[in-house]
Amino acid sequence: QVQLVESGGGLVQPGGSLRLSCTASGFSFRDHIMSWYRQAPGKERELVARMPTTSGSIDYADFVKGRFIISRDNAKNTLYLQMNSLKPEDTAVYYCLNMWGRRGQGTQVTVSS
Repeated sequence: QVQLVESGGGLVQPGGSLRLSCTASGFSFRDHIMSWYRQAPGKERELVARMPTTSGSIDYADFVKGRFIISRDNAKNTLYLQMNSLKPEDTAVYYCLNMWGRRGQGTQVTVSS
């Protein structure tokens, strides 16, 4: 059974940082390109970052370049998203997805003073 569990969200002030985690099970995590997406209320879901399996380039959305860092630990079946210099417009539910489009329940990130 495929499971993806996101955690690490919360309320943070503008300029602050959060680290999201996504723990995977039920599939071969190391063989999947993994992605972080987000969806804000009333908006379409959008890609934040995509992480290759081993080699290959990492893709970032323009709106997070230089602020967010995606990484993975295949030994722990875990995907991470380090988010720095957060802005109010980063407020959304963040999801991790595997190559089959399966996702977890998401974790809420709220950036507000």
